[in-house]
Amino acid sequence: MLSRQQLSEQEPVGLLIGSARRRIKQAVGHRLRGHGLTPQQFWVLINVGEREGLALRELAERLRLDHPTTSRIVSLLRRRKLIRMGGHPGDRRRCCLGLTATGRELVGELRPLAREVREAVVQGMSAADQERLRRLLRQVMANMERFESAAPAPPEENVS
Repeated sequence: MLSRQQLSEQEPVGLLIGSARRRIKQAVGHRLRGHGLTPQQFWVLINVGEREGLALRELAERLRLDHPTTSRIVSLLRRRKLIRMGGHPGDRRRCCLGLTATGRELVGELRPLAREVREAVVQGMSAADQERLRRLLRQVMANMERFESAAPAPPEENVS
């Protein structure tokens, strides 16, 4: 029988990353009860509040979300009158995101939670450990991008 240490040394890194992501999402979701927001909606609001005037593409990059997901979340938050979308003064093709008065009020209430989550994720880690973790996670993402792009395209189904 393997010891706990041996099991942990053999545990796949991808499994740990997925589990950590789920735990963060669950913890944030638990703390958001009563606000009617999902964790993704919460982080979109927080990021728009931190950087008023962000373009949709910039928001997607900051949150590492794909464009359709970001667009869907922003549309929902616009319908709830928490986010507004306006034109960029120098580029009519570019839309800028901002908070409505209601959104600003809600972000004011939620900003401490965002700070607490960010602190809790790295609790007990030195600044050097945090930077090393960021570097390693970026490496994992780059590895997976290369892995995905190297995969042969799946065969097309022949529909007769």
